[in-house]
Amino acid sequence: MLEHTRIGLKVDVDTLRGTREGVPRLMALLGRLGMDATFYFSVGPDNTGRAMRRVFRKGFAQKVARTSVLKHYGLKTLLYGVLLPGPDIGRLAGGVMRSVHDAGFEVGLHTYDHVRWQDYVAGATAAWTRAEFERGLTAFERVFGFAPQSHAAAGWQINAHGLELEREYGLRYASDTRGGAPFFPVLAQGISTCPQLPTTLPTFDEILGLDGVDESSIADAVFRLSAAADPLGETLQVFTLHAELEGMRLLDAFESLLLKWRESGASIMRMAKIHELAMRRPVPARAVGLGEVAGRSGLLAT
Repeated sequence: MLEHTRIGLKVDVDTLRGTREGVPRLMALLGRLGMDATFYFSVGPDNTGRAMRRVFRKGFAQKVARTSVLKHYGLKTLLYGVLLPGPDIGRLAGGVMRSVHDAGFEVGLHTYDHVRWQDYVAGATAAWTRAEFERGLTAFERVFGFAPQSHAAAGWQINAHGLELEREYGLRYASDTRGGAPFFPVLAQGISTCPQLPTTLPTFDEILGLDGVDESSIADAVFRLSAAADPLGETLQVFTLHAELEGMRLLDAFESLLLKWRESGASIMRMAKIHELAMRRPVPARAVGLGEVAGRSGLLAT
C-alpha cells in the first residue's frame, strides 16, 4: 500500500519535562522497533507558562481545551516563566540530549527560548532574530560540542531574516514550514542554499478531539490521512511529533501508528535521509508565506 513512501520523523522537544521524560521513552520505542528519527531540541529556558498569553489568539482556547494541555504538560511546566523561574533545559538536561546523539539518532536545533521565538519572530527585526538564533546555536554547541546541521523553527514560525541566517550559517537543511514538497526559499538576496523540508502530515494535537478522534483512534486517523496524502506511495512525507505528547501519554498511540506504517510497507527515517532523497529530484524555489493550518491557532510559515 505504501511500499514506496518515505516518512521522516521530526521530534520537537519543547520543555524540560519533555526532554527528561518523553525523549528517553521515544528513544526506547524507536530502538525496539528499529526505526530512526531526528530530535530537535529547545536548548535554553523553559518558559512554557508564558504561552498562555496566546489565549486571545484565534483558535488557541479551543486547541487547549481539545488537547488537555494540563494533562499532557503538567502543572509545574505550565508555571515556568510565570510563577516559577524558567529552568535552563540545556544545562539541566544536557546529558539526556547527548544520550540521543550517542545512541545514533540525528539531533538538530529547535530553538533557544521556545515561547519567545514562537510568539515574536514573525514580526521581529533582523537584529532580534540574529540574537535569538545565535543564542540557540551557542547553547546547542555547548551541549553537544558541535554546531547543528539543521533547524526546525518553534511553532513553524520563521521570518526572512531567520531564513537568511540558515543560509549564512551553512545549515544543510531546515524544516520550518508546513505543506508541500521540499523547496529552496526565495530570499531578497536570491535563492537560499538551505532547502526546506516542510511538515506534510497533521500532528496528533491538530486532530485530537475533532470529529470524534480520541487517544484510542488517533493512530487510525493519522494513518488514513497519510495514505490519502500519498495515494500512489511515491512522495516524501514529514511527520512532526512532540516529546511532551507522543513521548508521554500518547506513546502507545504513536507506537500503533508506527506499526501501521511499517505493516503498510512505508519506510521510517531521519530527516537527513529525507533531505538526501529530496536532493535527488528537481527542487523548486518558492517564497515562504504565512497561512492557516487546520487544528492549529494563528498563522504558520507555509
